[in-house]
Amino acid sequence: MREYLKFYIDGEWVDPVTPRQLEVQNPATEETCGRISLGSAADVDKAVAAARRAFATWSRTTPGERLEVLQAMHAEYKKRYADLAAAVTEEMGAPAALSSGAQVGMGLGHLASAIEILKSFQFEEQRGDFLVRHEPIGVCGLITPWNWPLNQIAVKVFPALAVGCTMVLKPSEIAPFSAQIFAEILQAAGVPHGVFNLVQGDGPGVGAAMSSHPDIDMISFTGSTRAGVDIARNAAPTVKRVSQELGGKSPNIILDDAQMAANVGAGVTMMMMNSGQSCSAPSRMLVPAARMAEAVEAARAATAAVTVGDPNGNVANGPVVSKVQFDKIQGYIQKGVDEGAKLVAGGLGRPEGLTKGYYVRPTVFAEVSNDMAVAREEIFGPVLTMLGYDDIDHAIEIANDTDYGLAGYVSGADADRCLDVARRIRAGMININGAFNMNAPFGGYKTSGNGREWGQFGFHEYLEVKSIVSPRPA
Repeated sequence: MREYLKFYIDGEWVDPVTPRQLEVQNPATEETCGRISLGSAADVDKAVAAARRAFATWSRTTPGERLEVLQAMHAEYKKRYADLAAAVTEEMGAPAALSSGAQVGMGLGHLASAIEILKSFQFEEQRGDFLVRHEPIGVCGLITPWNWPLNQIAVKVFPALAVGCTMVLKPSEIAPFSAQIFAEILQAAGVPHGVFNLVQGDGPGVGAAMSSHPDIDMISFTGSTRAGVDIARNAAPTVKRVSQELGGKSPNIILDDAQMAANVGAGVTMMMMNSGQSCSAPSRMLVPAARMAEAVEAARAATAAVTVGDPNGNVANGPVVSKVQFDKIQGYIQKGVDEGAKLVAGGLGRPEGLTKGYYVRPTVFAEVSNDMAVAREEIFGPVLTMLGYDDIDHAIEIANDTDYGLAGYVSGADADRCLDVARRIRAGMININGAFNMNAPFGGYKTSGNGREWGQFGFHEYLEVKSIVSPRPA
């Protein structure tokens, strides 16, 4: 049983101002696996005050000084790698292989990326008779989700630290264990007191206090579009910067060529990873209407290969994160049936042989129209919808007919054709044939948010631009 009842504020582990606890549930067993304290506005005030004091000195450190701290963090992160992986599996149900692979590995990768970028990042640039300076924005409030806990912490904390910001982190109260270990890593690495602060809590108790706090200069939030709108409203009176990575309903256009069946299978596998709990998941698969029957068979075969079970075992999918999430997904599966979509694989209830835990059957719907709820609304579970298109123009029309614009996918044998299609999709990151790069900017169009994370673009999120104009010599 884990007990994380203190917050990390000003370099020390401290008790909450008002004691209040929350039990954390293991989604694989439905049993309590730990307890955390829930913070309040008073805890946020303490953390922000510490970050404000630390900003006066941390913002004036040299890139070389900050680089030394980041390198120390890299060494400490590697020491705690196994601890982080075990925490992720326990708190949100990711299979052990995924936790020790992408879940924890992405955090380390983003740290390595920040180190390399900081080595050559230009904070000043002379342009004729004026100087452009990139200066740290100030105290940052970072609010992160439960589905990729370390990745989302990493893409906020590391660039913010690298450019000279100080911060208060509020991780998800649903998956809080890995964030607590993360704070221990930064403490062991010697991050100066007050530069990084951790307050556990929920949205109403801590998130709202952070987003409206007059001494927080920026909020970076990853989560649902609904919550993002609330945060923007709370932040508006203080005119702070708000950077948001929100929901998605990403299209995956499978081109009509000899590789279609294989690309359908790959798309299914990608969709089901992390039990479909990814904001950028390729949840709308667009296939040639004339080859829908062939695509359905390929999708059915690929779905059958997705094993579900105890996340500590050798499985592709563990449970979804909570009963709330399980019930939401079940509701969408029922809605798909009610709307007349063809159930190709999966369906309601747990997979056979699993009677406990929030396990969802990997589900595929075909013959879906783009006006159905299962095609338009973010389900955030292992549920794929297949839509037919007549030609490429029709495919792009369907792909862009969405309120979201976080990601898009194109699969096909002709690289130039794939690139042409990718250019026409209205979304922030397009993946062609499985390509991936951690330095490529990540973020959304439309209600999928604003701002960009990852790589050098992530640095710019935490910087103000100052111009210094000097008179020309006589």
